[in-house]
Amino acid sequence: MSNDAIGTVTLDSADDVALADRMKHGREQIISELRKLIVGQDEVIEQVLLTLFVGGNSLLMGVPGLAKTLLIHTIAQVLDLRFSRIQFTPDLMPSDITGTDIIQEDPETGRREMVFAPGPVFANIVLADEINRTPPKTQAALLEAMQEHRVTVQGRTYTLDEPFYVFATQNPIELEGTYPLPEAQLDRFMFEIVIDHLSEDEEMEVVRTTTGVQNPEFSHAVTGPDLIAFQELVRRVPVSESVLEYAVRLVRTSRPAPDGEAPEFVKKWIAYGASVRAAQYLVLGAKARAITQGRYHVSFDDIRALAHPVLRHRVLTNFHAESEGRTPGELIDMLLDAVPLPSSGM
Repeated sequence: MSNDAIGTVTLDSADDVALADRMKHGREQIISELRKLIVGQDEVIEQVLLTLFVGGNSLLMGVPGLAKTLLIHTIAQVLDLRFSRIQFTPDLMPSDITGTDIIQEDPETGRREMVFAPGPVFANIVLADEINRTPPKTQAALLEAMQEHRVTVQGRTYTLDEPFYVFATQNPIELEGTYPLPEAQLDRFMFEIVIDHLSEDEEMEVVRTTTGVQNPEFSHAVTGPDLIAFQELVRRVPVSESVLEYAVRLVRTSRPAPDGEAPEFVKKWIAYGASVRAAQYLVLGAKARAITQGRYHVSFDDIRALAHPVLRHRVLTNFHAESEGRTPGELIDMLLDAVPLPSSGM
């Protein structure tokens, strides 16, 4: 039986069905607009869009020159959202991100008073460039905004405008002088999106187009309020118990337990497995993926398709795995082979 036959409950209202159809066509329109500047990277674009539709934040991994900044900036332009790029450096302070109180003089009264000057985090899409190049205290200021969608400065709390997203980048080379994100902070990112080099034909197209005149105009088929509506819709998509069970079992199997039922390769090569947040993002991402493919239910294939971006920054290898050259990607493949599909509902 096809995996897509599982959980065939549909959305309840005609309004939800219409919104789901708008979300599907909106995705296609966004991709069409992005193609005016972005060449290739289909899987990367798909994962970035799922991040937007779920309302999460994602980490982009890739060497310099792969258009990470261009991609996120172009998405902000296509969606007509306020964009802010923060270059993380060792001397960056928390107030450089959140903003700070400054003294201003009232031109009418001459009185001086403290006025809050918002920092670059007050945008809809924030690109945290090379987030691992700044100390943990400054990283934490951004991660608080990611989690709470608000910042606290001098005891006062300021709410960030919705929708709000953070896309952080890390350079996998030149690690000297960096401050790796702690596991608990990595866990706050929905996906780790890996950006690799393009094919030769795609690279030829990039060089051809970027060495000529470029001045594309974007239409805004999807806007901020649409994204907020899509996020609410995603949470209303039904999921069968068997699909939920599969997502949870996949995550639980990634955790080494010397006296438990973890597979031998997990006990041997994984130091720490994924948290419950991984299962939450697997299900939410799968819901968004189902809608964008024209379905109103979630299949096992949706969960499996998102296993790598959801788990690869959460499955932490140990010394034995590193010495034997085992990568998180290989271990996730082994997890997918080791965890059987539930029989119920099939």
